[in-house]
Amino acid sequence: MAGILPRFFGPFGGGGLPPYDEFGIKETRPRLPGRRTAGYDLVERMEYLYVRVVKARELRWGAEFDPLAEVKLGSYSCTTRHIEKTVGPEWNDVFAFSRERIQASFLEVHVRGRGFAADEYVGRARFDLGDVPVRVPPDSALAPQWHHVFDKGGERAGEVMVALWVGTQADECFPLAVHADAAFAVDADLAAHIRCKQYAVPRLWYVRVNVIECRDVELADKARVGELFVRSRVSTQELRTKTCVSRLPSSFHRWNEDHLFVAAEPFEDHLILSVEDRVKVDKEEVIGHVHIPFTDFERRWDARPIRPRWYNLVQPEGATKIEKFSSKVCVRLCLEGGYRVLSEPIHYLSDVRPAARELWHGRPPIGLVELGIHHAFGLSALRERNGRGSCDAYCVAKYGSKWFRTHTVIDSLAPRFHQQCFWEVHDHCTVLTVAVFHNCQIGDRGGLVTGDPVKDVLLGKVRIRLSTLETGRIHTHAYPLISLHGGGIKKMGELHLAVRFSSTSTLGLLQTYARPHLPPMHYHCPLSVVQQERLRREAVAVIAHRLGRADLPLRRECVEHLCEAHGHRWSMRRSKAHFFRILSALAPLFAAFSWFVDVCRWRNPVTTVAVHIIYAMLVCCPNLILPTFFLYKFCLGLWNYRRRPRHPWHVDTKVSHAHTAHPDELDEEFDEFPTARPHEVVRMRYDRLRSLGARIQEMVGDVAGHVERARCVMTWRDPRATTMYMLLCLCAAVVTFAAPFQAVALLTGFYLMRHPSLRQRLPDVPSNFFRRLPCKVDCLL
Repeated sequence: MAGILPRFFGPFGGGGLPPYDEFGIKETRPRLPGRRTAGYDLVERMEYLYVRVVKARELRWGAEFDPLAEVKLGSYSCTTRHIEKTVGPEWNDVFAFSRERIQASFLEVHVRGRGFAADEYVGRARFDLGDVPVRVPPDSALAPQWHHVFDKGGERAGEVMVALWVGTQADECFPLAVHADAAFAVDADLAAHIRCKQYAVPRLWYVRVNVIECRDVELADKARVGELFVRSRVSTQELRTKTCVSRLPSSFHRWNEDHLFVAAEPFEDHLILSVEDRVKVDKEEVIGHVHIPFTDFERRWDARPIRPRWYNLVQPEGATKIEKFSSKVCVRLCLEGGYRVLSEPIHYLSDVRPAARELWHGRPPIGLVELGIHHAFGLSALRERNGRGSCDAYCVAKYGSKWFRTHTVIDSLAPRFHQQCFWEVHDHCTVLTVAVFHNCQIGDRGGLVTGDPVKDVLLGKVRIRLSTLETGRIHTHAYPLISLHGGGIKKMGELHLAVRFSSTSTLGLLQTYARPHLPPMHYHCPLSVVQQERLRREAVAVIAHRLGRADLPLRRECVEHLCEAHGHRWSMRRSKAHFFRILSALAPLFAAFSWFVDVCRWRNPVTTVAVHIIYAMLVCCPNLILPTFFLYKFCLGLWNYRRRPRHPWHVDTKVSHAHTAHPDELDEEFDEFPTARPHEVVRMRYDRLRSLGARIQEMVGDVAGHVERARCVMTWRDPRATTMYMLLCLCAAVVTFAAPFQAVALLTGFYLMRHPSLRQRLPDVPSNFFRRLPCKVDCLL
């Protein structure tokens, strides 16, 4: 093994690291409320001026117009959506202005029409901010009131219903409000893309389709041998069976293959089964098809058998009509409720409950996790406005079936969110993920991007494993936002968070360590690795499709980043990181072996003599071996308690080997699949992969040779060596039978730890004997 590791270690060496503090996690001490304030005790209290524009009536204007309301506060302005051709529009829009940014003493509400000039309006109402009341929940909501609006001549032009109050982010209108304190006017279309939102991820099910057989199949060409297969399709997911050839006309075709799909509640799709004939290499004809709604599916959450069902096929339109067409297909259909549909890697799971709610009964939540998103600092400028760098940032927090999105802070490199959310915890060995994105749907001038949509940019991601948090403690830290791309690694800023995990059942918390990590069906009827990867991609696509249809759409790239949709791609950097993780995990074993070698070589005579004494005591009193081992582990745990980690885990650039990665390796990691790089680059990468594979091949060959030598010693492949080994075993049996076990063990240990003066520099006899044994390397070409 000593010769194997350096040979494999060679190509991964080299490279220095910049100061690690640049990407390190730092503890912060924000000013948090001393008591709970309507559930907002993990973030600082921020005051907002809320303006609720409900509706207007009796508007007077000379012609038909599409009324809208514009709220002006100093240099800030925002507008409601327009209502077509009415004098009594209803908007019911809420706007929020950060109180610390307010410099004006009056607020104006202008009722205008779409397409009006900048200085043209139907009527205007003015409010003195000194008279605005302060509301603190659980105070009841303020009732909106009617206010007269006056035109430029001072004449009454109608009425508008408005409510104004000063509140905090704990106000129930905060999630509905449009944060309108941007440097440009916020219209109704832009407001729909910057509000905060809570998403409910649909409950996912595995759909199992067992295609058994098909009977009474009639082909248009009676003389031809049919090559039939069954294609099953659910929405955009499509699978097909193997081709079955039957030389008897009108005979049955049998497959007995399982197809697995992903579906989300409420079930909007249906299953389409089509029996097709492979006429030519590139031509397939549909013999018949059937549409099956999900209401016909059985639901199960165990491994009980599902009864088969027959469905009559329908000929497709345009096909050659066959008289007395009576083909039918036999299938087993069920919705698998005993599985947890994996939409994220298993080591980043945020919920492990199965799909069927019937299996949730009797297992109440074991705790509550609360997250306070404070602010970001030092974000990288991703666009330019008015000659300076700018960023439009928002956060998305993902845990279980509830995802939370903050409002978009426009035109700020240090956005302040100060929003709090919480989740019930059913298994604390799960991961909470928080990501920061740059909203690319907002143009340079504050309008929506028209034309082809631009993908939102990921600034960084934070993962918090709940099992690493202390119960009841508020963890406040500044997490670096690290972005890895083809050009290298870059710090995109910092995100300040506060997290608290509270346990509601200590017994339930401890019982989770004895339960399986996944529901029982994953162990009774396990899915293959290929199936898991395919179904995970489909689950991410289903979630992205459903959340993309929400009132405030969550873009597909955001869902893919949060679910680690591209984490399965090949990466030389990740391969290096995993290899060094193995070495780091085995480091204590290597250190113990090195220490034992030093003891055998008498590097420290005092230590060696002490080891001899302890070894003699354990051999003479074997009943002390296990108590001594467990007492040592207990004392070691107490000793390590002093050096216990004070901060939660975060992205470690050293463990990830992000700094030592070659630019070409990063370019390969972010390349699409299939590759779009030139042939010369692909050939170079292939040759590099071959050289790495050769080293791995050599290492695996050495390990295989050692294992084969250990087996060949008893197979008479080398008769002389086997004879010698058998005689040695016979002598060892006689000696160990006649001599006490303690004496044999004591002599063996003392022989291994003998003084260097009693050793020779050449390998010992057992090593020489083992190396001379034959192995199957002679059988290789």
